[in-house]
Amino acid sequence: MSILEAAALTKRFGPVTAVDGISLDVGPGEIIGLLGPNGAGKSTTLHMLLGLITPDSGSIRMFGLELGAHRIEVLSRINFAASYVDLPGVLHVREVLDVFARLYGVRNPKARVAELLDLLELGPLRRRRVMELSSGQRTRVQLAKALVNEPSLLILDEPTANLDPDAGDRIRNLLVRLARENGRAMLITSHNMQEVERMCDRIHFMSAGRVVASGSAAELTGVYGADSLEEVFLKVARS
Repeated sequence: MSILEAAALTKRFGPVTAVDGISLDVGPGEIIGLLGPNGAGKSTTLHMLLGLITPDSGSIRMFGLELGAHRIEVLSRINFAASYVDLPGVLHVREVLDVFARLYGVRNPKARVAELLDLLELGPLRRRRVMELSSGQRTRVQLAKALVNEPSLLILDEPTANLDPDAGDRIRNLLVRLARENGRAMLITSHNMQEVERMCDRIHFMSAGRVVASGSAAELTGVYGADSLEEVFLKVARS
């Protein structure tokens, strides 16, 4: 059974159709990439999957449950991270994670926070206020927050944004390990084509609100006669 099944999602804002009948699914342990140029409809799609906005038509099912009818149960089993989402700046890193652990009803939140501080290498920053952190450090705190409830589905918007090459490599390795060893499903958007090529099992390219190409990185480069996923991106964006 797929963890996420979205079928024929459509969303309009006045005369603009931001998302036009897209469908996608994510299975256990699978990492799916959702790519496309700015304005392609990726963020609107993520917002529908997170229950922040309601589709005009189509359906969203997670864990076999319809999102609208089982909102609390479904959302308690997923999580989200994006570099553009602010965390409470006056709180210390440890306090932020403790707050979210308690909001999600995590058993033994103190132990879970300690585990996350170690996993994301945030221990030396645990008593630093979020407002004092660099952008890369905040990205790691966001990812720790996204893992606090041990979600079955992670939705990640630019998961390694602002990270230096070493930190980015460590985070990519961690995410792939969590998917493969723990069966976590992940839906990722990124403009880092090497990252997507390395991490994702399948990729959906969006343009003008529609999915225009799908497949593995190898399949897509073959279909488009390209040497790299970045070249595929350029061909899709300019077509």
